[in-house]
Amino acid sequence: MRLSILDQSPVRQGGNAQQAFAETLELARLAESLGYHRFWVSEHHSTDALAGSAPEILMAAIAQQTQTIRVGSGGIMLPHYSPYKVAEIASTLACLYPDRIDLGVGRAPGTDMISARALSVDGKPRFNEFPQQVELLQRMLGDENYRPAVNPKPESPAAVWMLGSSTESAALAGERGLPYNFALFINPQMDARILEYYRHQFQPSAECQTPYCSLTVNVTCAESEEQAQILARCRQISFLRFASGKGDSRICTPEEAASVVLSEDEEAFIQQRSALAAIGTPTQVRDKLFDLADQYGADELMTVTITYDFAARKRSYELLAEAFELSASQ
Repeated sequence: MRLSILDQSPVRQGGNAQQAFAETLELARLAESLGYHRFWVSEHHSTDALAGSAPEILMAAIAQQTQTIRVGSGGIMLPHYSPYKVAEIASTLACLYPDRIDLGVGRAPGTDMISARALSVDGKPRFNEFPQQVELLQRMLGDENYRPAVNPKPESPAAVWMLGSSTESAALAGERGLPYNFALFINPQMDARILEYYRHQFQPSAECQTPYCSLTVNVTCAESEEQAQILARCRQISFLRFASGKGDSRICTPEEAASVVLSEDEEAFIQQRSALAAIGTPTQVRDKLFDLADQYGADELMTVTITYDFAARKRSYELLAEAFELSASQ
């Protein structure tokens, strides 16, 4: 079972984006040394909690500081942009870092609608055009006769991935013959048969001859279950504030997280969002992840870990690598 990382460059209270990016780069180097297969970065806009608004720039910085780990976007939100420009970005990265670039694309705005309109050239986000944009992007990257030609031309193009958390994205990934990354950490309520549905819809393509599914899960791993729960609570409280638009959504301290008094509805929201998170000791987290992989039929696991303390975040990934018996040769 391949094990990978999605990093969102979280910003802690008292910290800043510069610090968040430095930690992302350090984490990528650590991930490579531990034997993780991929290291992806996300796209979010107009939020103080997550610094990564330009994944293509972070990808270049990460690939420059690593040697073997695959580097990708998790993802680029295609409706905001011209597919032609995205194809040029992917091709440039693939020329600079051959056989290492994953181009994950998604439909979600990654922000509120005010920011989404600001991102579009004419103030009109084109979410309804996403299927056509994906098809066009594939043609631009894969058809030598496409005009205007996409330059530069890498010997090995970036690997296009479909990202999603719905049956619509699963169907589109299958119809377009793309590997599919299902964001379980975003939509823990989705029927576990979604990846089966993706495989049923799958049509072989030049990019991918057989279905391939990755499952992204929230993970917090520590030496004890109690410590893991304390660490995870920081992310849970911050996400609640982000979702509700109330309070400072930057990652709070364990002390503040423990002192917050929640309403019954707020606690239920946190429990619902964390229902399929893997939180606990290395053995507990490993077993939970394998159970989820079996339940959903995943070929690969991708993990998201957010803690207030960066040392705890690194330690979580170290413990997880040990539990999965990863090695740098992988």
